[in-house]
Amino acid sequence: MFTTLLKGGRFVTCLSIAAVATLAAPGLSQASGNEVNFSLTDTPGRWFDTGATIAGTRSLAVTAPGVRVNFSGNSNTVHTRTSLIYPTGAAGMPFNTSPKKGGDTITLTTPGLYVFTCSIHPYMFGAVIVDDPKTTGLDLGNSISLINGITVPSSSDLATRLLRTFFIATNPGNWQNYASSVPWHVTYPNVDVRVDIGVVNLPAVLDARYGNDVTLELLRNPIVPAVGEIWVATQFETTSGKSKPGTITAVSGANWQVTRKVALPSINMNNPHNMWTDRNQNIIYATQWFDSKLAVFDRQTGMFIRNVSVGEAPAHVMTRTDTDQLHVTNNGDTRTDSVMELAPLATGVERRIDIGRGNAHAHWMSHDGKKMVTPNVFTGDTTQYNFSSNSIESILPASSPFGHPLATGMMPDASKYYVANLLDSTMTVINMNTHTVIKSINLIANYNPVTGAISGPVGALPIQTPVSPNGKSMVTANTLTGTITVVDTRPGLTTTDTVVAMLACDPGCHGVQYGAKQGGGYYAYVSSKFSNRMLVVDPDPNGDGNPSDASIVGKVGLFASGGTQSDATISGNRGMGGQGILPIPVVYNGWVQNLPASWKSQLTAAQQNPAQ
Repeated sequence: MFTTLLKGGRFVTCLSIAAVATLAAPGLSQASGNEVNFSLTDTPGRWFDTGATIAGTRSLAVTAPGVRVNFSGNSNTVHTRTSLIYPTGAAGMPFNTSPKKGGDTITLTTPGLYVFTCSIHPYMFGAVIVDDPKTTGLDLGNSISLINGITVPSSSDLATRLLRTFFIATNPGNWQNYASSVPWHVTYPNVDVRVDIGVVNLPAVLDARYGNDVTLELLRNPIVPAVGEIWVATQFETTSGKSKPGTITAVSGANWQVTRKVALPSINMNNPHNMWTDRNQNIIYATQWFDSKLAVFDRQTGMFIRNVSVGEAPAHVMTRTDTDQLHVTNNGDTRTDSVMELAPLATGVERRIDIGRGNAHAHWMSHDGKKMVTPNVFTGDTTQYNFSSNSIESILPASSPFGHPLATGMMPDASKYYVANLLDSTMTVINMNTHTVIKSINLIANYNPVTGAISGPVGALPIQTPVSPNGKSMVTANTLTGTITVVDTRPGLTTTDTVVAMLACDPGCHGVQYGAKQGGGYYAYVSSKFSNRMLVVDPDPNGDGNPSDASIVGKVGLFASGGTQSDATISGNRGMGGQGILPIPVVYNGWVQNLPASWKSQLTAAQQNPAQ
């Protein structure tokens, strides 16, 4: 019989113990030979691939204690094998390897839920449920621990929210498809699981907490057009002529239509992640995050120009405002000189830059071309580098040791910068002149991880976090909660560096960049990994400089239509995998002043000099 409990302000639907199935739970089969084999791949949703499908995912295995879990490489770049989630106190945990393409093995003896990830590509998931055959229901453990030290009961909102994220991420059929009128349905295995409060039916609990069969919102264009165009790395879209996924999608700011898809089948472009452009806005540089290359193509025609070897898992690329040289972070490189400097137009690599740490991700460059800041993922800290002296100015702590600093944003005058710490769900604020940590913004201060109660703006697992060109706001994409948080960055106020607004986002909320709005002001464009639409945020709708009234003013599809030009035929995951965003023209302070007259003429005086 079903019973309903009221726990922490929300309903949890359970099954009575007498009604629970035994070990042979319907919908899940046991791993054979008490061995699980994960192949790490470049394929969307199947990043940890067992080769067998369970309720739409190929990344889940169920087995008995003493299982041998083998990880092998079938990817173009390196990955770690990291125990993101594990039963609290489990033998051999936490487990974490250095980046590699080869194999690893671990034996799991403690019953419970284990979720493995790659610390370079932290949405890659593989899960193993180690089940005690003497208990009813599949064992998830009484409590789970995250690799950064957070521990919560297995029935908690944080635990089930993470579990739901696993099933969404690893099954493309569970992604939000705005090209379809069918309600959004998330498929879960129909099994009973043992948690700290007893035995519960997994889909019943997840559906009760987060809903299902949701009618998706209609797309709608912003009323006010944007200047130029918006390019989005639709990293999971598949096409003809390629074995690897990924396109780059152009959206017109004039009418919000998808005008072009660039797949670059001639080079088998692999998981394009983030982009930038030259000072004339003619060329687009795209990092291939599951590879070792930087792709270069013509913005107006989509024609391939060159493919440059830069290093393992290149993540982000930006130019210097003074020289137009490129800087690429090699996210998979453990060497301390892991940032590559390339000649203008990416004609070749000129040198490696030593930032004192490896594995940097989303860096940021200063308006004058003199400074660079990096989040150093594996070491929980951040580097500030000076190009004038070619030296490290500081390396400061940003998070806990496994807090996963992932992205940075900088004030337009380079007075301070921000570091988004993925697993800690915090933002570290750093003074660039004194090289000191000013404060830490706790994005989950208003969230109860056990009950799920939310008392104010919340952003769990923050990713991209740029500061507006005029230095008045910072928009952050938060992937776990599917929220957008807005921080007031105006100096000298009681609200300075506090979260003043929260907006709804899609599953896997990921990429953010600012672009110019026609007639003045800015839009912040937000992409999500597990949906195929882009959100358009106006950070200051009434123009008073205060971002507390930030709002979503547009919801734009990223899938091709009849008028979309493309160099390949779309074959799957239409418009999915939104990650890096590049608005053209680039209107951040330092870059905007270098724009050709044809672009400058489309901007207001305030947009041409945003720091004044």
